[in-house]
This record gives sequence, C-alpha cells and structure tokens, in this order.
Amino acid sequence: MNFRTDLAIEKQEYTEKEKLDGVLSKQKSIDGIKLTTIEIINEKGEKLLSKPKGRYITIETKALLQGTDIFSSALDVLSEELKKLLPEKGTVLVAGLGNDDITPDALGPKVMSLLLATRHISSELAESLGLGSLRSVAGIIPGVLGKTGIETVEIISGIVKKIKPCCVIAVDALASRNVARLGTTVQMCDTGVSPGSGVGNRRKGINKETLGVPVIAIGVPTVVDAVTMAFDIFEKAGVDLEERKLMKKLQEHKSMMVTPKEVDNLIDKSAHLIAMAINRALQPSMSVQDIMSVVG
Repeated sequence: MNFRTDLAIEKQEYTEKEKLDGVLSKQKSIDGIKLTTIEIINEKGEKLLSKPKGRYITIETKALLQGTDIFSSALDVLSEELKKLLPEKGTVLVAGLGNDDITPDALGPKVMSLLLATRHISSELAESLGLGSLRSVAGIIPGVLGKTGIETVEIISGIVKKIKPCCVIAVDALASRNVARLGTTVQMCDTGVSPGSGVGNRRKGINKETLGVPVIAIGVPTVVDAVTMAFDIFEKAGVDLEERKLMKKLQEHKSMMVTPKEVDNLIDKSAHLIAMAINRALQPSMSVQDIMSVVG
C-alpha cells in the first residue's frame, strides 16, 4: 500500500534498509531531541524515497504537545540546523504557504504574523532603535489558488524577480504517515516544496528550478490520511485486511484527512517555534527576548 506522507524519515522507515542505495542517514540526540539527517545523493535514492536529491533534516520533540517551553532546546536545535542551509549573505524571502481559513493548513500564514521583516528598515534606523546590524528579510503570504486564481509559485516568482533574494524559505503544513508525529516533528529540506502534495492536491513545485534561487522548506505535519490511520489500527489489531476484504472499503475514504482535536493549539505553538527559529537564524545578534519585544 502506498501511504501518503511528506516526511522523508517516514519514507525511509518503511523501506528495507538493505535497499537504501543512494540514501545516507545519520541520527543523534540533543537534550532529548531526536535529530535525523537524510541525504538523497543520486537518482536511485530519488526513486526509492520519491523525493528529489538533497538534505532532509527532521527534528522530533514532544514539547509542542506537552505544553512545555518551546523556547528551549527545540528552538536552539532548529535555528542552528536552519543556519546550515542558509546562504551567509543576502536578502531572504520567507513565504507562508497555506490557507488561513482552514486551521490545519494555517501554519504558514501564522508563522508570517511572527516574522521579523526588516527589508524596509535602514541600517541607520536599526542602529537608532538599538537593534544593531539586521539582515534583510521580506515576507509574503501568497494565499491559495482557490482564492487568488494564481499559482503560488507564480506569485513568489514575481517577487523573487523584483527583490532578488539569495534564497526563499517556504513554510507549509505537512501530512504524516504516523499519527504520533502530528505536531511533534519539524522537517526542513533544501529541495523546496510541492504545495498540497501531502493531501493529494499537488501544485507546481516551489524550488530552485522554478524560482532560480535556493528554496528551503520548513513544515510540521498537522494531518494524517484517514486510510493510513485505519490501516494502522487494523494492522495493530492483527486484522488481515486482504482476507477480510477491507482494503476496498478503506480506499472509499482515500480523500479524507484527519487532524487532532487540539489542532488550534498545535498550529499556534508550531508557528511560534518555527517563526522564532527563522528569526534567530536570520538575526543571530538578537536574543529571543529582543525578537519577541519587536514581533510581539
């Protein structure tokens, strides 16, 4: 069965290890946070994981669900890993993808409300405000095709051509294969993003090929495919799906997605974590407290 997921780590987990040709992987733990780096190095790896060549960094933490302080180890790890993907100099354009009218898809727009946009601030003004040297950062909420009638990549491409950033950071909600990863996992990659791919509504890719500049994608899984969830429940219960002819029944619900009842809180905390990680990575001279005093 082909399970729907945006996470490279899940693609890897459900592939036999001896067949992982073209895929490099390493794991480590930092203050209780699991950090997994997967690198797809050739076409074999691309075909195996159904992902383009590049680096996929996964951070797993229970902080978002347990209500613990997100401005701790998770923030430090996330911002440090993001720095490794960013060009050292130049304007950065951050794009908050998604539909803010649909809570599980509102991660991108929520992050943008906490982004420290600085492109409009002169160095003299920054100094006078006590902010020191600020990196140039711009932000955009491009909306969704159903509202704008314009492909997301077309909107972002127009801005890229105008302001010429060194890279784009695209923030989007993701789909997971595993219910346990909803709200507990952050994935970053340097390969861009295909909006809607996790929920079966793939749009034109937002990547270096379409924009002409590197694209870093950051996301948190907020939904799981209903068929996948049902399959897991039956499998754990020892039910033979083929013998009981349940697969056909399950496939009748393949368009349904499931999200936690506390999704509002999940989106809010995820947005704060990702926004602060982006702000910290782009403005390393500023403390968390300084950034919070500016963005609120």
